[in-house]
Amino acid sequence: MLDLRPVVHLVGLLTFALGAIMLLPLFVDWQAGNDNWQGFAQSAFLTCLVGGVATLSTRSSLEQGLGRRQSFLMTGSVWAVLPAFGALPFMFGMPNQTLTHAYFEAMSGMTTTGTTVFVGLDDMPPGVLLWRSILQWLGGLGIIVVALVFLPILRVGGMQHFQSEAFDTMGKVMPRVYDISAALLQVYLGLTLLAIMAYMAFGMSGFDALNHGLTTIATGGFSTRDSSFAEFTGSLEYVAVVFMILAGLPFIRFIQLMGGSVRAIWQDVQVRAFLRWVAYAIAAVVAYRLATTDAGFLDVLRGTAFNVITLFTGTGYGSEDVGGWGDFPLLVVMLVGFIGACTASTGCALKVFRFLVLFEAIKMRMRQLSSPRRVMAIKLGGKRLEQDVINSVIVMFSAFAGIFLMLVVALALTGLETRTALTAAWTAICNIGPVFGPEVGATGAVNDFPERAKWLMILGMYLGRLEVMAVLVLLLPRFWRA
Repeated sequence: MLDLRPVVHLVGLLTFALGAIMLLPLFVDWQAGNDNWQGFAQSAFLTCLVGGVATLSTRSSLEQGLGRRQSFLMTGSVWAVLPAFGALPFMFGMPNQTLTHAYFEAMSGMTTTGTTVFVGLDDMPPGVLLWRSILQWLGGLGIIVVALVFLPILRVGGMQHFQSEAFDTMGKVMPRVYDISAALLQVYLGLTLLAIMAYMAFGMSGFDALNHGLTTIATGGFSTRDSSFAEFTGSLEYVAVVFMILAGLPFIRFIQLMGGSVRAIWQDVQVRAFLRWVAYAIAAVVAYRLATTDAGFLDVLRGTAFNVITLFTGTGYGSEDVGGWGDFPLLVVMLVGFIGACTASTGCALKVFRFLVLFEAIKMRMRQLSSPRRVMAIKLGGKRLEQDVINSVIVMFSAFAGIFLMLVVALALTGLETRTALTAAWTAICNIGPVFGPEVGATGAVNDFPERAKWLMILGMYLGRLEVMAVLVLLLPRFWRA
C-alpha cells in the first residue's frame, strides 16, 4: 500500500513556507496604511497552522526516503494544494473574491499562466499585486528549487523530482542534487535582481520594477496594470525581450556558464533552434504587418518582437492588440505558443526539445521509406536518442493534442464563442496568458466567463504545468496498486 505520510510531510513543509512568505505582502500593505494586511495575517496564520500540523504529525515518515510513486504524487499534490492556500489572501483581503476567482488567480499565478479574472489592478492594494507576482515567481522555478533543496536535506532522492517535473538536466552537470538546487536558486535570484535593476534603470518605478522583474523571469506575465505592458512601451519593451529570452533558456546551461563553460549555452541544439525560430516568427509577422499597415518599421519591429517573444516564452504580457493584427499573425503566435521555450527553463508548453525529437523521428521515418533495409539511428546534437525517449515524446504529443481538443470542445459547450474557446484552451494548457474573443473584457480579464469555463481553464492550467503525463499517471489504477 502506498505510504502517503512522506507526501503529506513535504507538502505540509512547503505549505508552511508559503504561509511565511505571505508576511512580505502583509508588511507592504501595513506600511501603506491599507487594512488589507489583516487579510494576509489571517491567511498566513491559517496556512502556517495547517502546514505546521501536517509537517509535525508526519516528521518521522521520511526514514525510508521518497519512492518514485510518492514523488509523482507529491508533485501533483503541490500544484493543487499550494494554489488553494495561495488563494486565501484574495478571499480574505480587499479584493473579496469568490472561491472560483481566488483559486483561478492563484492557479494562474503558480502555473505561470498569467490569465487573470481581476479588474481594477491600477487601484488594487500593493500587497495584493505583490502577492500575485510572488506566486508567479515561486511557480516559475522557485517552488521547484525549494522542493529540491528540501529533498536532499531530508534524505530524499531528489532526482525523482527532476523526472516528475520533466526537468531534463541534459546530462549530470553537477554531482549532487543539493548542488544543482543551490546553483539554480543563485541563477534564478541573480536574473531576477538584474531584471529589476534594468527595469528601474529604464524608467520603471521601484514597485513596478519589482513586480515585473519577478514575473518576467518566471515567464508568468502578471502585471500591475490593467493594460499589462502597454504603459511601458519603448525601451522597456527591449529590456523585457532580453530577460524573457534569458528566462526561456535552460537554466542548467547558466550553471555551466558560472562554472566557466562559456560555450555550453550555444552548443545546446535546442538553444540554437529556439533563437532561430524566434527570429523566423518575428520576421514573418513583421513582413505581414508592414504589408498591411502604414506603421513605421521600427515601431512594428519593436511591438512585434515584444509580443511574439512574450507568447513564445509563455510570459503573456501584452503591449498591443495581437488579436487585431490579422489572422496570419494570430496563427503564428498560437503556433509558437504551442512550442514554448527550452526544456529546463521557466517556460511551459511542449518545449523546443520535444519538437526537435519529433522532427528527427519524422525525418528518420521518411529515410526508412526510401531505404527500408538501411539501419539508421536518430541523433540530436550529435548524440544518439534512445527509443524510449522518442516513444515518450510521441506519447506526450498525442496526449497533449487529445486533451487540448477535448478542452476546446468542453469550453465551447459552456457557451463560449469558438475563437474564445480555442484560445482559452490554448492559453490554459500552454500556460501562456492572453485569451482572444468577444467574451474577453477590455482589460483582457476573463471574469465574465461562465463558472464552468473558469474551472475547465483551471484544470487545463494544472495539466499544462505538470506536462500532462505526470497527472495522467496518477489516474491509473495500477499506480495505486503497485
